[in-house]
Amino acid sequence: MDPCEVVVAVDLGGTRMKCGLVAADGAVLHRETRPTPRESGGHAVLSGLLETVVELAQKAAADGHRVRAVGVVVPGIINAERGTVSAENLAWSDTPVLAELQAAIGLDQKVLLAHDVRAGGYAELRQGALTGTTNSLFLPLGTGIAAAMVVDGKLVSGDGYAGELGHTRFVHGSAAEQCACGQWGCLETIASAAALARRYAVRTGRVVDGAREVIELLAQGDADAAVVWREALAALTDALVMYTTLVAPTRIAIGGGLVGAGETLLAPLREGVHARLTFQREPEIVAAELGEEAGMLGAAWMAWDRVAAEESGEETV
Repeated sequence: MDPCEVVVAVDLGGTRMKCGLVAADGAVLHRETRPTPRESGGHAVLSGLLETVVELAQKAAADGHRVRAVGVVVPGIINAERGTVSAENLAWSDTPVLAELQAAIGLDQKVLLAHDVRAGGYAELRQGALTGTTNSLFLPLGTGIAAAMVVDGKLVSGDGYAGELGHTRFVHGSAAEQCACGQWGCLETIASAAALARRYAVRTGRVVDGAREVIELLAQGDADAAVVWREALAALTDALVMYTTLVAPTRIAIGGGLVGAGETLLAPLREGVHARLTFQREPEIVAAELGEEAGMLGAAWMAWDRVAAEESGEETV
């Protein structure tokens, strides 16, 4: 492969880091996955991230490429002003991730730190299911639930706080469970992939191998799987109707592990939203297209945007 300019892109998850060297046209010249050393604590996670970024930059140089920037995306709450991250599943609390990255890589301001779901939404906007939209939503349904909101052509950051749709309350009364965030009845407690598996186990006393097995049981006609699935769909429908009423997206792209259910998930969501809307503009509800690479690709696009902005003096997303 001919030498060219690249960015280092890393999507740091609770289990794995998805990494790449990405050219300005979006071509992924190198990709790899590394384990996230979460079991060893927050310091080990940060050290592993820094080591990964440095080694990818070294690989780029060894291959003759010029590294222009680094893009790293993470879960949790990012304080955009201070460059700190609080993420329970990484054992981080106000951890100075941006400063540590800048010190490790030596690129100073050419380090981009962003939220993983917003990055995934940006990738879907640039080259995936949201291409061509100016008001849309990327909603991955995985271990948790968060959203990337595109409004008037721009991602909504909220200074690092926006998009936590999974922590809005859609379950009330005795059916409400306490969420990891401390609230009761959050969408995440009933409609995430983790919630499906947990709620099925509580209902039946049988531990299952994640949401995937619940969906398999649903296809086999299991009545308990049907109940937890129906309850999840009802809460998701409520959430999509609320979001549609407030923000009027033209397209909603569903991602994460649950989208593997295909039309078993998407068809009832479309039908449920359609039945509930009156005056509102009805959105398309589609599957996201970029899968597990969305966050890494979004990190790369954001890093390239940072390079372009610095060269032109304009703001980035």
